Amino acid sequence: MNDIRAESQAFRARQMAETENARQLAALHLACGIDLTTALSADPEPRLRLIIRLERAIERERLKGMRRHWTYDLNRHIALKQVLDRLRDTGLPPRMVASPAPCRTQKRRRRPKAPPKLY
Repeated sequence: MNDIRAESQAFRARQMAETENARQLAALHLACGIDLTTALSADPEPRLRLIIRLERAIERERLKGMRRHWTYDLNRHIALKQVLDRLRDTGLPPRMVASPAPCRTQKRRRRPKAPPKLY
């Protein structure tokens, strides 16, 4: 009975990994036009350029979310972040890993007050 449970858990884990990989593949291709398998097998120099490009795409997604833009998708944002983590963990030398971009907060512009209505 334990054999069946172990196989079932292994199957579920495989399915979850495949689903996550497919989500990341689609998000990366749609947002940046980058093929995930090519990016994972790239040399350190091109991979660093891809990481920088991906950081910029994540920053654009974050700005869309902050502005409540209608094209913002939280799932795409999460998938791009997961891909970035995967690319960083694939063995770049420590001196070549791009540092995360500093988070910038934008000041909101206040709307000018309308003049009082005269009746």
